[in-house]
Amino acid sequence: QVQLVESGGGLVQAGGFLRLSCAASGSIFRINAMGWYRQAPGKQRELVAAITRGGSTNYADSVKARFTISRDNAKNTVYLQMNSLKPEDTAVYYCNADYSTISIPYRYLELWGQGTLVTVSS
Repeated sequence: QVQLVESGGGLVQAGGFLRLSCAASGSIFRINAMGWYRQAPGKQRELVAAITRGGSTNYADSVKARFTISRDNAKNTVYLQMNSLKPEDTAVYYCNADYSTISIPYRYLELWGQGTLVTVSS
């Protein structure tokens, strides 16, 4: 069974920083794009940042210059460094990955993590 496990969320004061990690495990053949999404109370889930296997990135305008996404392909892990956090960054952050399995390496599936809560106090 393939799963994504996030870690690194918590409570931080405005202006502070956090680093989220998301590790994929299981019978994985290959992971293409990985990304971080977030969902604040009463709002829709939105893309925060995404990264291709080759390292190309894109960010939501609201986090540009503050957040950095990176990945370690050897560890099947994606990171999100969040600096200069604002109260409006408060949300549950979800990891997402497009992956294929050893048993069916040519078929890509989408996987979500369980989410990690980030709370930024003012």
